[in-house]
Amino acid sequence: MERLYTSTPKEYISNLPLYKYDGPIIVVDTPEACSDALEELSHAKIVGIDTETRPSFKKGCTNSVALLQVANGEKCFLFRLNKLGFRHPIAKLLSNPDIKKVGLSLHDDINGLQQLSKFKPAGLLELQAMAKEFGVEDQSLRKLFANFFKLRISKSSQLSNWEASELSPQQLLYAATDAHTCLMLLQKMEELRESRDYEIIPLSEPTTA
Repeated sequence: MERLYTSTPKEYISNLPLYKYDGPIIVVDTPEACSDALEELSHAKIVGIDTETRPSFKKGCTNSVALLQVANGEKCFLFRLNKLGFRHPIAKLLSNPDIKKVGLSLHDDINGLQQLSKFKPAGLLELQAMAKEFGVEDQSLRKLFANFFKLRISKSSQLSNWEASELSPQQLLYAATDAHTCLMLLQKMEELRESRDYEIIPLSEPTTA
């Protein structure tokens, strides 16, 4: 039986094995590459999505979304929006109700993308809302993944420069992992929702990895 915390403690996460996405990562930074990527993604039934923005350390100053990650379960495509711009075909993918888009804090991701160009999103699946159905209060991807998979994902590149001329291998892995783990969480949640083979563990109980 799967054991899930109501709220995953930080000290529990730090002792877990590290998970790293090991599939193909496709950097999309030219119109031709964008067209090829969207053609492949048009055949997907569901994708994991996330965005990255260069951090601003000045109060009241925010930057535009620089990267859109889209994972289809076989590959992860990283659309460098700071180079490509937010093209209409990308917005069309996000507006297609026949392709489900799963992510975390999707309202924030969509709001950031709509600052680049207005579009009407469709087919969104919010992991935070799904987690609440289980009685899980975790809101972050790191905590949810630790709770459902007993694995840790690194957030070390979160505050790096996503507008760099070339993204580092660490940035590529970080970005791809975030989008892909959204798909993994959806599948896990759907399996547990159907099997009901889980129990909720109060935070007060001893925590062991």
